[in-house]
Amino acid sequence: MTFLYTTSGESHGPELSAIVEGIPAGLHLEKADIDRDLKRRQLGYGRGGRMKIESDEAQITSGVRHGRTLGSPIAIRIINADFRHWASIMDVEPPPAGRVSSPDLRKKKRRSSKEMPVRVPRPGHADLVGIQKFGLADIRDVLERASARETAARVAVGAIARRLLNEFDVSVFSHVVRIGRVKARGRRRLGPEDFTSVDQSPVRCLDPAADKEMTGAIDEARDKGESLGGVFEVVAFGLVPGLGSHTSGPERLTGRIGGALMSIPAIKGAEIGDGFALAGRPGSRAQDEILFDSDRGFIRKTNRAGGLEGGMTTGETLVARAVMKPIPTMTRPLDSVDVLTGRRVPAHKERSDICAVPAAAVVGEAMVAIELARALLKKFAGDCIGDTKESFLMYLRRLKRSWPPA
Repeated sequence: MTFLYTTSGESHGPELSAIVEGIPAGLHLEKADIDRDLKRRQLGYGRGGRMKIESDEAQITSGVRHGRTLGSPIAIRIINADFRHWASIMDVEPPPAGRVSSPDLRKKKRRSSKEMPVRVPRPGHADLVGIQKFGLADIRDVLERASARETAARVAVGAIARRLLNEFDVSVFSHVVRIGRVKARGRRRLGPEDFTSVDQSPVRCLDPAADKEMTGAIDEARDKGESLGGVFEVVAFGLVPGLGSHTSGPERLTGRIGGALMSIPAIKGAEIGDGFALAGRPGSRAQDEILFDSDRGFIRKTNRAGGLEGGMTTGETLVARAVMKPIPTMTRPLDSVDVLTGRRVPAHKERSDICAVPAAAVVGEAMVAIELARALLKKFAGDCIGDTKESFLMYLRRLKRSWPPA
């Protein structure tokens, strides 16, 4: 089976939704499994007012019965509570006769600021390019879908992927390693036990000293009308070697994970393992020497490759990082241009976060989990979870046989 998903919905529309295909029948899945990650996505110091309005919960409307997947597509809804304030603006039906529709920029009528067409693009956002590409007049037609609100649906999909991975003793975590200029002190080796209380940190940082400095930096940015970016790290434990493939570029897990992380709004860079730091090292300090352990089999002395070699998992901890730029919407906006008049004016303002790196890390978990689940199902297949597990166990038995294979 092939793991596929799609999401739909606008930031202030009635709801977000997702459809997931390829999950084997018989996987234990409950609403609480998804809600847990949706709540985690809403955490983080520096979040905006939207998080006080929304209380994201999943509604599973198909593909699950009595807590077990059916093998059919899984449909999920996440209601936007804020829609009640935007119902007329985001209505799918044409406006009533006599009411000026939003895209008609040249007609004047007294309306609330929300009802007025958005015609001043924000630097760094999809606003200007979106209306150019799709031939639109009102930037709201772009910004509603380009909003990071869409990632709530992806987190829901990632929660299903996480539930599948858990059946194979794979766990995925994340933490923030940098906000603005403040960096957390690195640790040589991390284990699942290190993440038991990461969500209790307001910035999801494992370094208590950096934690306080990061919240201070966010406060300072708020006072200045600025926004802050940073870096988060996603780690996955318990992977077997051989997920992904070297035989096809699109199947190389390195590229799929990098692309998945880069698909998150505001992410401008991604790396696996030691990543960009490898460019400044000699080869002897860039690779991972191979050892053999009678209990664990083949292992790496180090993990500079971040658990991936040749586009495949090595069995070591997978480590991926992503760089998030500061959010484009600021309380003291940059200069922009009115797309109707060409006049220089301050950029449009939408309600926004000061810093969303902690939340983006949870989205990063979801994207990595999705790609790992996809790779696992591609290798071990099965229409029911029992068949998938049997194929998985057969593979483990083969790996433990005498080496090299016959």
